[in-house]
Amino acid sequence: MRAAGIDRFGGDIRALDFDAPASPGPDEVVVAVRAAGVGNWDDIARTGGWDLGTQPPMALGVEAAGVVAEVGGAVRDFAVGDGVAVHSAPLRAQGAWAERFLAGAAEVAALPDEVDFATAAAFAVPALTADQALRDAVELEDGQTLLVHGAGGVTGRLLVALGANYGARVIATGSPSGAEALTAAGAAQVLSYSDPSWPETARELGIDCAVNAVPGQAALALTAVRDGGHLATITSDPPAPARGISPTEVYVAPDGPRLATLLRLLAAGTLPLDVGARFSLSDAAEALAQVRRGTHGSAVVLTFE
Repeated sequence: MRAAGIDRFGGDIRALDFDAPASPGPDEVVVAVRAAGVGNWDDIARTGGWDLGTQPPMALGVEAAGVVAEVGGAVRDFAVGDGVAVHSAPLRAQGAWAERFLAGAAEVAALPDEVDFATAAAFAVPALTADQALRDAVELEDGQTLLVHGAGGVTGRLLVALGANYGARVIATGSPSGAEALTAAGAAQVLSYSDPSWPETARELGIDCAVNAVPGQAALALTAVRDGGHLATITSDPPAPARGISPTEVYVAPDGPRLATLLRLLAAGTLPLDVGARFSLSDAAEALAQVRRGTHGSAVVLTFE
């Protein structure tokens, strides 16, 4: 099967060819991939910073959407031909930048008719990350004030929208040019991250909890949270506990049922996700390069024709 990935950690992305996954185990599903997401986490995996449970040569990619091609004998929730989305890590075979993707059935979610493959493929990791940060890490409650620091990216906008959907008053930091989109996503107020006084302004607003999405700035976000509040960071840089706040580092975990719920919110228009660039599998290196350059809040996907 056609794939894209690396021959060695730190190597360039190139075209690869692998055997298709063997028959699935009892609890597994084989997905015929129609689109796969591309994110900064894929570059971390490329360099060996995220152990996906396999070694080069390997296809990259941990999120995809497509059609069920095979199901294991114990699988009851999916059938051949079903449209699905999936985030899976550690990998059971090759990554999602390949024509076939093997995953546990518990990691797979049904795809609503209103959501196309490309959008669903780019949704799984950022949506699960955002939901796990809000519900599990900071334990967001209805009526609280939530700060999302670095809300202009794909995950940041989802954090804003989910926070508002869960009943929080959301304060977001972003660029002035992105303020309108963040307000549309559900932010009650947008602070410019280029204003050095934003942490003080935020704290005056009574921040109960915060999620940091800016690399290297979790400690700065901590200063905006009230004493005894909560901070989560999705950027692998949790600061030391302070003022009764014990920061939490969030690593995305596969969760098919949760992903299914989030996909329904996406289908209903409650959650925002824009696919800004689509690349063919043969252009996977350029797709990842686009992510490194910045995507201005839109997603990048590989499509399989």
